[in-house]
Amino acid sequence: MNPPRSVLEADGIELHLSGRKILQSVYIKLETGQITGLLGRNGSGKSCLMKSVMGLMPTGSQSVRVDNKYIEKPYQKPGLIRYLPQQPFIPPSLTLQAAFDWYGVKTEEIARDYPTLYQRRNQKISTLSGGEKRLAGVLLILTSNVAFVLLDEPFLHLMPVQIEQVAATIRQESRRKGILLSDHRYETVLGLSDPVYYLNTGGRTIRLTTPEQNLRDLGYIY
Repeated sequence: MNPPRSVLEADGIELHLSGRKILQSVYIKLETGQITGLLGRNGSGKSCLMKSVMGLMPTGSQSVRVDNKYIEKPYQKPGLIRYLPQQPFIPPSLTLQAAFDWYGVKTEEIARDYPTLYQRRNQKISTLSGGEKRLAGVLLILTSNVAFVLLDEPFLHLMPVQIEQVAATIRQESRRKGILLSDHRYETVLGLSDPVYYLNTGGRTIRLTTPEQNLRDLGYIY
């Protein structure tokens, strides 16, 4: 029997930075068992939207609800949500194994699916290559024991074979999580996601009905 689905909704998000309106009247909905895509031009505010959903940015107004219950600071609720930023976040002095332990990652799954990375588990993060650091960060967030994960450019710095592996892990983890996926590799996002939102330069989200055609109409792709 499949577990009951959980729903996270965020709406009414408004954000101003340096006098510029970044987000306004944003709505987005995530469900466990589903991958939701988020696309938009550079600087449209996708990272700010994810941080706002987490409760990490001082927005003017917002409502984040999980199963119709208001959550003031989602990032503080154990087992609810985690966010993958674009920048490195694992302390370089930690070993990879220590990082896995800290985040509660099941290393047997890493050993099975990412044997090369697993072999380096006793090395400090500072000794890993840029791609290995990114891969480790993605796996820490993606395989965490939480209901929702927000992935901001998870394929950044990864090799093509690693992108395929991570895409497979995203599909696998989506069986029990709600995943918000944003990446410049729009074809990969479209291939993984249903539904897909577009964040326009006015700071509003649009749910795409026929994603590829909608993106052409918006001038995002040719």
